[in-house]
Amino acid sequence: MKSRARLDVAVAGGGVVGAACALALAQAGLEVALVEPRPVARWLAERPDLRVYALAPDNAGLLDRLGVWPQVAAARVQPYRRMRVWDAAGGGELAFDAAAMARGELGWIVENDLLVDRLWSALAAAGVQLHCPARVEAMEQDAAGVRLRLEDGARLDARIAVAADGAASDLRRLAGLDIDAHDYHQRGVVAFIETEAPHEDTAWQRFLPTGPLALLPFAQGRSSIVWTLPEADAERVLALDDARFAVELTDASAARLGKAVPASARVAFPLRRQLVRQQVEGRVLVLGDAAHVVHPLAGQGVNLGLRDVAALAAEIAAARARRADWAAPHRLQRWARRRQSDNTVSAYAFEGINRLFSNADPLAVLARGPLLGLAGRLPPLQRALWRHAAGV
Repeated sequence: MKSRARLDVAVAGGGVVGAACALALAQAGLEVALVEPRPVARWLAERPDLRVYALAPDNAGLLDRLGVWPQVAAARVQPYRRMRVWDAAGGGELAFDAAAMARGELGWIVENDLLVDRLWSALAAAGVQLHCPARVEAMEQDAAGVRLRLEDGARLDARIAVAADGAASDLRRLAGLDIDAHDYHQRGVVAFIETEAPHEDTAWQRFLPTGPLALLPFAQGRSSIVWTLPEADAERVLALDDARFAVELTDASAARLGKAVPASARVAFPLRRQLVRQQVEGRVLVLGDAAHVVHPLAGQGVNLGLRDVAALAAEIAAARARRADWAAPHRLQRWARRRQSDNTVSAYAFEGINRLFSNADPLAVLARGPLLGLAGRLPPLQRALWRHAAGV
């Protein structure tokens, strides 16, 4: 039988959120192990990752405190300094400008693989025990802690376990936690494109009856698209040749950046809302996509997950500063209540926006353009909306 490791924290899942959680808690002085079932691929500059995030300032700050943001920024990030949101049915436009917020940028477009690569480069130096490739096969817990058995026979004993292993989380399932899920019957088509006009460091989003189309600024003058479509339409768009795809994309974006042409392959992912019914069960905490999957129209998925991490690290640091029990059940429950409230409100808010703007009902069409215009004419409302999205 393999040796049994005694730890403070065992984290399942080595993506952006899981790796950030393991790194944050290890740097706080805890003994941490990270379990990830797939070998982590190295980021290659010449092979841009189609999965990109609109990283908010508070989460760039978290990565900076972890010591990895300078390495990410030195490799490749694209700041966005403006946002423009409008509806295909007409009406006003909602605009955000970093200068009006007294900031240099609203956020940054960053590749998933780059974030994972730089986080993993810091894990060993922080003393994190890495089990990769490895998968959690069994779990049991009591008031003293959690015991995990991995597929390779290794056993981990920890005071708490963190499920950050994605929407289909094994550890969440082993802990007996249920989810509420709603399928939008939509898919998000993603690709890199080149456009006739420069992207102007601006994130563009147009609401169409079929769903929103986002054009996010990327490096080397390219843009990253997230085009929300009903499932059948998404399949049709994926099957188009490049010339026809260029025509349809240019039309869908109202040629805001002139002619748009593909600069990569296209892939699509299913869209749904999925919320865990509680983010803590005993000594198992659930965060990131294991806890909440939201509609991508606001680009907040990874931001919510990293806020789970930041809140947990802050809760533990405050307890340790007072020499209190950082793993006390009431502390874990307090973290869970705060994060579940924010995550649930955000998930349903994004769903409500998607339903309002992906709707051909005449009343909805009449209302939504003026609503965007009203928000665009009220600077305090603009600032409040941005501050919520930015976590500042």
